[in-house]
This record gives sequence, structure tokens and C-alpha cells, in this order.
Amino acid sequence: MKRRTVGYAPAAAADLEWIYDTIAEASDLSIASRYEERIRSFCDNLAHAAERGTLRDDLRPGLRVVGYARRITVAFVVGEERVTILRLFYGGRNWEDDF
Repeated sequence: MKRRTVGYAPAAAADLEWIYDTIAEASDLSIASRYEERIRSFCDNLAHAAERGTLRDDLRPGLRVVGYARRITVAFVVGEERVTILRLFYGGRNWEDDF
């Protein structure tokens, strides 16, 4: 099983920041921070066995999507050496329109 590095596209980093801000505003900073850490850990684990989730070549060649905690859709691509997290969609957002 090949191990790859995991990186975040600028749009995914912005999505993660928006999720953090939204949760922090609705609850508190510590809850938002722990949730962000869990999301990052989930995404970082895509370094192993990255070819998971649903392949969505119909939207973008090589695009894969996988759900996290029933609230987030993680959109990513897998390269030879790297997994790139493209977007993180929160709360049932219609993510397909963005691709």
C-alpha cells in the first residue's frame, strides 16, 4: 500500500476556516478547534489507501468524494505521490454545482 502526502488546495483551506468560524460562532472556540482537528486527521489519513470514496469522473477527471461524520463531504484527487484535498463541503451543501 502506497503512502502519499496530503495537501490542501486554497479553496479547501478556506472551507476549513469557514467551518471553524461557523462552529465557533454557534458554540465556542474549543469545540470548533476540536472539530477542525478531527477533520484534518480524517483528511491526513487519506495518505494511506487513498483510492477510497466515490470516483466522480463525470464532474472532474480523477475527482473522488467521501463523507466524514455525516456532515462533511471531502472532495479530493489522488496523484502518484500526493492526495490533494480540493474542497470541504459542510452541512449538506450542493457540492456538485461547484464542480
